[in-house]
Amino acid sequence: MTEIRTAAKIGVLVPFTNTNLEPDMELLRPPNTTVHFQRMGGYDVDEIPGSDQMAGLGASDITHDLRMISGIRPDVVLYGCTSATLTHGPSFDAELAQQIKVGSGAVSLTAAGALIAGINAVGATKVGFSSPYLGEINAQAMDFMALNGIETVKCADVGRELGNYGQGELTPDEVFDLACRADHPDAQAIVLSCTDMRSVEAIERIEAALNKPVVTSNQAMVFGLLKALNLPRHETLPGRLFDTL
Repeated sequence: MTEIRTAAKIGVLVPFTNTNLEPDMELLRPPNTTVHFQRMGGYDVDEIPGSDQMAGLGASDITHDLRMISGIRPDVVLYGCTSATLTHGPSFDAELAQQIKVGSGAVSLTAAGALIAGINAVGATKVGFSSPYLGEINAQAMDFMALNGIETVKCADVGRELGNYGQGELTPDEVFDLACRADHPDAQAIVLSCTDMRSVEAIERIEAALNKPVVTSNQAMVFGLLKALNLPRHETLPGRLFDTL
């Protein structure tokens, strides 16, 4: 069956070393939509992606990137790095979303903002949290969630420093183990933050093992764009989050 490709054009700003956001978007892409990517820099590929690195990415000038992605006349633009705005806080995240909206003429969603909306959608106020980040970014992520009324009852650290490519090389099995280590009796949901971590492929397995909803960065961005553009749920979407549509 031929797709009509007219339901929506989805623009995605993606860090230039990220190898998993694009395949995840193809897995999650709503029927009859098209997805278009603009890679962005603002960080050193050889540095460990710590708080300063990610804050630098969030604060970098994306004028050129917005001009490039605007060429497709997008209906929505996703800012595909969670930690770049988690490290700055909710006000910065909201301001960046507004900047992208003005610069692209489209609905704008950030990964960090989408993560919060996803957690709220499943009704969780206490969560287990994990990511491939260094400890400082995890602390900032927990602060970001706390400022949005979400308490982290357990945080599972990946346990080793991962470079810009290392976080993307974690396998779905390793992500599953990370999620299980983030579980806690008081956690109402499991949150997996990072657009370059292969969380999407592990969602259903984690939910089956823990009997709790899972919210991940890339899944939450697609959830947000479905709501924003009033698009229906489709069969290939993993996780209880989409049951709330």
